[in-house]
Amino acid sequence: MAVMMVMAMSSHAQNSNNPWALSFGVNAVDTRTSAGGGKNWLDKHFSQAFNVGDNWNILPSVSYLSIARSVGNNFSVGIQGSINKIDKFVVFDPTAPVHNGAGYAVTNPGDLMYYGIDASVKYSFMSLIKSKVIDPSLHLGGGYTFLGDNSYGTVNPGAGLTFWFTENVGFSLETSYKKSFGDRNAVGDQYIPNSPSHFQHTAGITFQFGGKDTDGDGIYDKDDACPEVAGLKQFNGCPDTDGDGIIDGSDACPDVFGLAALNGCPDTDGDGIADKDDACPEVAGLAAFKGCPDTDKDGLADKDDKCPTVAGPKENGGCPVLDADKDGVADKDDDCPTVAGPASNKGCPEVTPEVVESLKIQAKSVYFNTGKSTFKVGDAATVASLDAMREILKNYPNAKFSIEGHTDSDGSTKFNQKLSEDRANAVRTALIEKGVNANNLTAVGFGESKPIASNKTKAGKAKNRRTEVKHIGSTF
Repeated sequence: MAVMMVMAMSSHAQNSNNPWALSFGVNAVDTRTSAGGGKNWLDKHFSQAFNVGDNWNILPSVSYLSIARSVGNNFSVGIQGSINKIDKFVVFDPTAPVHNGAGYAVTNPGDLMYYGIDASVKYSFMSLIKSKVIDPSLHLGGGYTFLGDNSYGTVNPGAGLTFWFTENVGFSLETSYKKSFGDRNAVGDQYIPNSPSHFQHTAGITFQFGGKDTDGDGIYDKDDACPEVAGLKQFNGCPDTDGDGIIDGSDACPDVFGLAALNGCPDTDGDGIADKDDACPEVAGLAAFKGCPDTDKDGLADKDDKCPTVAGPKENGGCPVLDADKDGVADKDDDCPTVAGPASNKGCPEVTPEVVESLKIQAKSVYFNTGKSTFKVGDAATVASLDAMREILKNYPNAKFSIEGHTDSDGSTKFNQKLSEDRANAVRTALIEKGVNANNLTAVGFGESKPIASNKTKAGKAKNRRTEVKHIGSTF
């Protein structure tokens, strides 16, 4: 019994998948129904059904064992063996010295041993009432009873009720009316327990078992499309490792969340080309260029186009053979094809001291919150200065600039150094976000180490809290 309990509790029960049920417990035998008497047929056979203390014969031990198997459609067939001792035999004898108000007396026929073996077909109403706990049932069967030296057959209609503690462990109550066709028919034999009809009641524990779930995913092998690999119920037991709704067996990228249209592979740039097949997975492009863009539509992917925003022949690297700014440097060799500049500077204008001074002036109008590297919210001067700096810098695409942060001497040296670095980086980030080439900008902080005025006065400190821009060379 202990082994069966362990087996049952370690299984994942589902009635249709665990076809076997084992039950054991105690049984009670009540012979009142064949004693006669009563006012009518119903009263004659079924009154005093719960007169437990007087009428029921119960062994104080496990006294029945049954095994049943589901055959589908809520039906099951089973066989049960039981044992009892009859020391309470009910008779109808109003003349007996000891009888109750209804005329019934209880005698001991000699502690007769009772053995029963019964087979039945049971129908469960559990699925009809859509319950997972309460399981009412009806059954019909037959059996053979051994009572003392007598034995006889019975027809056994009955009903039962099981309360499932888990899906596979339940507490079962059942009653059967065991109808004998050899009841006390002869006159004067009411005291002779030849072949009495009787009620047998049982109470016990039921275990369901027998289902096979190789991968342990709670889906039994007969319903599991992937019985060797743990999976999900909605996919008939197959796994979906990346959780994209496509089972691994049909997923071209089973470890990465993807799209159904691309067989479960991701498309980061949304261009309809799976990342695994996309030469430019971060930038939307065309299938003809393996997912890379061709911004100027000149037949060269941007990654291979020296002039990705201006159409040009392939033999010229995708650049037009033009000199749009008329500076004497062909556009294909001109780093600034729309801004005139000398060939010595690859066609870009040279950064003059006036330009640097203009950047410095604009940088002075960038204001930060006190003690922080965040810009003052809603400060029009700061926005205007950053826009002005962007407009200047875009005319020098091959020039490199250093954005330098400085502070006054208030606070610790370590704090001021960090603050100056953060403020310089904040300006650099803002310009990059506005379209300035990140490769052309560096940021550095000097803290309080390079004052341009005395830190002993308020005016001097205000001058020392500054951001400066310096030209440090070209990108070529």
